[in-house]
Amino acid sequence: MKRTAPSSAAMAVVTLAAGVLFTSGTASAGERTGTAHAGRDVYGTKTPYSPQGRPGRYQNAPEGFAPVFTESVARHGSRAMTDSGDGDAVLTVLQKAQDQGSLTGLGERLGPQVRSLLAAASALGYGNLSARGADEHRQTALRLEQRLPSLVAGIAARHEPIVVETSGVPRAVASADAFTGGLASGEPALAGLIEEPVTDKNLLYFHKQPQNADYQAYVKSDPQLTAVLTGIDGDPRTDEAAHRVVARLFRKDFASALSAEARISFARSLSQLYSAVPDLAVEAPDVDFTPFLTHRDAQWFAYLDDAEEFYQKGPGFSGRTITYKMAGVLLDDLLAQAQAKASGTNRNGAVLRFTHAEEIEPLAALMGLPGSTEPAEPGEPYTYGNNPWRGAEVSPMAANIQWDLFANTPSEGRPARHLVRMLYNEKETAFKPSCKPVSKGSYFYELDELKRCLAHT
Repeated sequence: MKRTAPSSAAMAVVTLAAGVLFTSGTASAGERTGTAHAGRDVYGTKTPYSPQGRPGRYQNAPEGFAPVFTESVARHGSRAMTDSGDGDAVLTVLQKAQDQGSLTGLGERLGPQVRSLLAAASALGYGNLSARGADEHRQTALRLEQRLPSLVAGIAARHEPIVVETSGVPRAVASADAFTGGLASGEPALAGLIEEPVTDKNLLYFHKQPQNADYQAYVKSDPQLTAVLTGIDGDPRTDEAAHRVVARLFRKDFASALSAEARISFARSLSQLYSAVPDLAVEAPDVDFTPFLTHRDAQWFAYLDDAEEFYQKGPGFSGRTITYKMAGVLLDDLLAQAQAKASGTNRNGAVLRFTHAEEIEPLAALMGLPGSTEPAEPGEPYTYGNNPWRGAEVSPMAANIQWDLFANTPSEGRPARHLVRMLYNEKETAFKPSCKPVSKGSYFYELDELKRCLAHT
């Protein structure tokens, strides 16, 4: 959606809930390296991946059950920003200020940092997977093998295919290559079983497909969406944060001459560059944007980005399913692949899918995963104070949802049973409350139970 500075009338459309939304603080070493805690605050969906599981602390499968299949849906890993637009916008204002002798000492340091970041992104290729992103997927694959050694050995012994599907977008294809490369390096016997990636846009890039034209129209011009985002952007704290940003970088006369719209546009472009830095830590090791945005202001702009993600791709508005019903195709495929393995209609040892935030966030909302269960009520816009949804936790770079299928050995007169365990960013995760596990507190569910409780219209 194209965003413009709100008018005073539009600013009154939505009044944010009163109260303190954020904790105060200053930039820390954790911020600079993009840890999960700091990412929750300031990097949003650009937060680099951090596994949430605890090695050696996973529940054991019920007695007699062993893993026979695994499948996953993963977002691409950390990447370069998709274009130079924000960097160009920041450099244009900096150049104008420099020509007028209006840069502060801090402001003089910003230009070289922006140019270094843009150079690194350009050399990598805008939008392409970074070295950090490749390693995120490589390490995730190695941890999968460590969690499921008997499955890996069984796939190798039975020569079962490992199916790889992507959106066809280069960063998703590169993520698939990094992941399967990790599998092969951890267990060389798998190398010959990994099939060539196939592109399935209807499954893994569904938000852009013709059958979802209603969703595309919603993002482009839905009146309710436009009103709430305009109101959120128009909160006075947006201009206050932008004013603090420019006051630190430009001398008073220049800063005062900038319109509110120009201040906000500059500050938001700067915040986009700020959040892109951790993803390019290998390609641009000397770039550091933390001096140019205080933690407080970085948090505010991250909130504005999260609000847009929440309403465009997440739980959205109470009573409306437009943002996530389209993910049904992906949920159906997860169920179908598990059922096909259970019934013996295919021999696949694993099905690995690589996609984007536009697919992960709707799938999380449709499935009712943690942090994605609460839509916004009318008249109560999304804030960090009234909703747990955070882009850094729902869909960081390389976010993943994994289903492991377990089977027992059938006995005379009794067919095999099949159980499913879900990991969300490698953390054991319960299915939604309407799904009943095999026992209280268990993360294992009968496959037939999931087919019942995850049914959707």
